[in-house]
Amino acid sequence: MSTQTAQTHTSAWVAFTYASFIGSATMVAGGILFLPLDLWIKGYLAMGVTMLVQSCVTLVKTVRDVHEGKRMVNRIEDARAERLLMEMSKD
Repeated sequence: MSTQTAQTHTSAWVAFTYASFIGSATMVAGGILFLPLDLWIKGYLAMGVTMLVQSCVTLVKTVRDVHEGKRMVNRIEDARAERLLMEMSKD
């Protein structure tokens, strides 16, 4: 049987992704805060950015779940095929 190892991210990469998200969110929030607009317009922009971030997270999770599901199905099919080949070679 083929063995696949799980790919893990380095702690530096994880720290970088957190820092870049926090940095970009802070810059967008600061940009909205200091815009010379009425408070209701700033609130609308902040709500839009918040919903955009939430939908991006949901999309990424859904795409990953679909990919992981296909990967598991492929592993099961590969194991079945390998078992059949082993049974055929014994005969």
